[in-house]
Amino acid sequence: MAEHAIVGVDAGGTSTRCVVAALDGTVLGCGRAGGANQYSSPDPAASLRAALDEALTAAGGVRVVGSVFGMAGASEAGHARATETATRAWNALEMPGEPYVTDDICAAFAAGSVADQGTVLIAGTGAVAAYVRDGAVAWRCDGDGWLLGDEGSAVWIALRGLRAVLAALDGRGRPTALRERLAAALEVPPGERERIIEAVYPRHPAELGLLAPEVTAVAGEGDAVAREIVAGAADALLASLTVAAGERFGADPVVLAGSLLSEGPVADAVRAGIRARHGAVPLRASEGALGAAALALRWAGSSLAARSTLLRAGLPPAT
Repeated sequence: MAEHAIVGVDAGGTSTRCVVAALDGTVLGCGRAGGANQYSSPDPAASLRAALDEALTAAGGVRVVGSVFGMAGASEAGHARATETATRAWNALEMPGEPYVTDDICAAFAAGSVADQGTVLIAGTGAVAAYVRDGAVAWRCDGDGWLLGDEGSAVWIALRGLRAVLAALDGRGRPTALRERLAAALEVPPGERERIIEAVYPRHPAELGLLAPEVTAVAGEGDAVAREIVAGAADALLASLTVAAGERFGADPVVLAGSLLSEGPVADAVRAGIRARHGAVPLRASEGALGAAALALRWAGSSLAARSTLLRAGLPPAT
């Protein structure tokens, strides 16, 4: 008889992760593919299908009894589109039933805490803060996309780094080591503004976010311009978190998620700010796919111990 299992998917702007787990929280299989954000990724359905297929193949002959897809861009405005994309990928693999689709916010909170409610701050390709209650977002702040918001995100940092370079080149701004570092990352000669512009505009926003580590690295080396960008990112993220948490700040868990908040100068500044301003010690989220799987376990009736086992297990590193 096939083992009963659940599926958890975390679909972000840069990558998609999938985990298949038994009902006791044991991880049976994992998969990884490209980004599946509805607005900034080239082919979300193909990425979902690839990650699902890899994880299910690794898990073997299981009977899937529940699934949760945490998808960037699947808020109220984008929920129908995200559901259609996820369902298309699910059906392509001839899976039973339909996937439950939510945004990646609830999955991120569930990846760091088994509590019923609390606040989560996510900063990766995009950025959003939210108060989560019973597996649903009660209030959110920002997460408005790279063009209108996502303040403090990787794309936000990269764009400010690029603007600082252009300002330094035409005399509006101060000299900065970002000039050489970002030019090298873009594979263009430093100092040639037209080549920089030509390299930047054809790129998807998620691709621009990949330049953020260059900015934070230069900040770590002491460059004043880059340090100001990093400080501005941390301040913007803390402002969103404070609004989202409201009067409950410090009373409920605070979870930090996303690549920018795992380590580095932005993560350090945000953690220090939370401790200094609110006296709270934030929790670090594990993989978002584990959070989605934890929600699936919860709704499948699994115990708190099973969800804790799942979060402690972690996922193997990407190869």
